[in-house]
Amino acid sequence: MKLNILGCYAATPRTLTNPTSQVLEIKNHLFLIDCGEGTQVQLRKYKIKFSRINHIFISHLHGDHFFGLPGLLSTFRLLGRDKEMHIYGPKGIKEAITLLLKLGDSWTNYPIRFHELTAKEPEIIYEDEKVTVETIPLDHRIYTNGFLFSEKLGERKLNIEAVAKYKIDKCYFQNIKNGKDITLDNGTIVPNIKLTFDPPKAKCYAYCSDTGYYPEIIGQIKMIDALYHESTFLETEAHLSAKTKHATAKEAATIAKKAEVGILILGHYSTRYKSIALFKEEAQEIFQKVVLADDGMQIDI
Repeated sequence: MKLNILGCYAATPRTLTNPTSQVLEIKNHLFLIDCGEGTQVQLRKYKIKFSRINHIFISHLHGDHFFGLPGLLSTFRLLGRDKEMHIYGPKGIKEAITLLLKLGDSWTNYPIRFHELTAKEPEIIYEDEKVTVETIPLDHRIYTNGFLFSEKLGERKLNIEAVAKYKIDKCYFQNIKNGKDITLDNGTIVPNIKLTFDPPKAKCYAYCSDTGYYPEIIGQIKMIDALYHESTFLETEAHLSAKTKHATAKEAATIAKKAEVGILILGHYSTRYKSIALFKEEAQEIFQKVVLADDGMQIDI
């Protein structure tokens, strides 16, 4: 699982920083998470094959999280895309995007499937044989979801020495990897645990932006591998958190500590501060395993 940070700063784009957008590489998928201005330029800059992106997840309808989407969809049209695109986001996203396409006479030559979200409780919005994606309801000024990306446990790993010892034919290997016991010609049953190793641990990544301090999410993200949590403010501006429904670095760290996550990735920094290193310093007063997101960064989870 690999996370590509395309943009991780708050609303106003600058020449050296971009608003929110990420690409998560998980089980041969490329999932685009939010799509602030400049996303398609960042995709090209960091040589991410965005033709492989078939699922886009939009957390909420503030511009710094989806204003790059109409341009990206239009570029796919210009490049002759024919594969359908799935867009998951709050109710209203279909109206917003289709109106722009209509006014610009820019209907795509590929299908767009909108999955509009209204639930206030977590729900699974995508699932296949390898991955699930679940919403994480957040506390922002408008309806907002984070997303929990979870790998499914893979098949068991074959113990080559063990199957050779019992002289098991290759035609049974897939059944063994699927967890089945094997009955030998003499009637002896060989338990699967003697023939296989446990599969690699399934990994989970949670994306939480934008939100105020919201402990209600802790149970849902308990002991996940990595948490991206917005940290717009430092403690000197903590008085703005409740008003704007954004979090401080210390609040993000408190969520990470209580949820016992593997690592905390901070982002959505206000551009009022001289250095993002200040966010890490404050967060580490609460939780040690902190990574500062920055545009262009790749994080192996």
